[in-house]
Amino acid sequence: MRATFGLSALGAVATGLLYDPVGARDLLAVATVMVTAAGLAQSILRREVGVRNQQALAEQRTERVAQMTGIDRSERAKAGEGPEFDPRLDLVAGCLALVGVIVAGLVSVSPLLTTARLVFGSLFLGAVTAAMLLGHWYLVQPGLDRRFLSELVRWTGIFWLPVVGLLLVPTGMQSVLSGAIDDGWGGMLGWFWVACAVTTIALVAATTAALRERQYAAVMAATGLLYLAILTAFGTDLVARALLASA
Repeated sequence: MRATFGLSALGAVATGLLYDPVGARDLLAVATVMVTAAGLAQSILRREVGVRNQQALAEQRTERVAQMTGIDRSERAKAGEGPEFDPRLDLVAGCLALVGVIVAGLVSVSPLLTTARLVFGSLFLGAVTAAMLLGHWYLVQPGLDRRFLSELVRWTGIFWLPVVGLLLVPTGMQSVLSGAIDDGWGGMLGWFWVACAVTTIALVAATTAALRERQYAAVMAATGLLYLAILTAFGTDLVARALLASA
């Protein structure tokens, strides 16, 4: 996840400097890349140490298995010693990126509307991307607690409403659907956006329902649905941005 979002921030730096330099925004993007890289490096270097309460939880599970089966496994010590990974680095990177997004919106022609669209769009795309990436870990570690994945899916659904609503605020996608803004494809891109928006929330609902099932296959189904959801979510946000950029 850190590598994916770090590369996205690096892409923002490159495109900003090449096409539309804005000092404060670009500096914040650079800072986001640096903090994300620091977090990634620290998480790799300290991965053997584990995380808080991990060993205690493992001991509780071992004891429960021993009580049920009579099989008593010896306690395993941590593979590494030293300080754990500091998750606050991820929070700092996210805050820097959020401020950068706000700055990018405030320097636009319609600062309030653009800022709102950028902020909610970033949260929306970030949630669905994180959910899709996290879903893969459940395929190789089925014992992970599903509530983390379910929370990301829930936030994707929550952010969907303001994203779609703000994209309909004039001048918005209703102008594309009515023909007031020419999409260059005879109105087809406008209806493609509608299909993406409707399909995204339908996939979020289907993923939520799948995660309620106890079978391991449910997580596999949820991950597959999230593959589709990330495509339609990006279509919902980015197609609209492209069409409205010249409005």
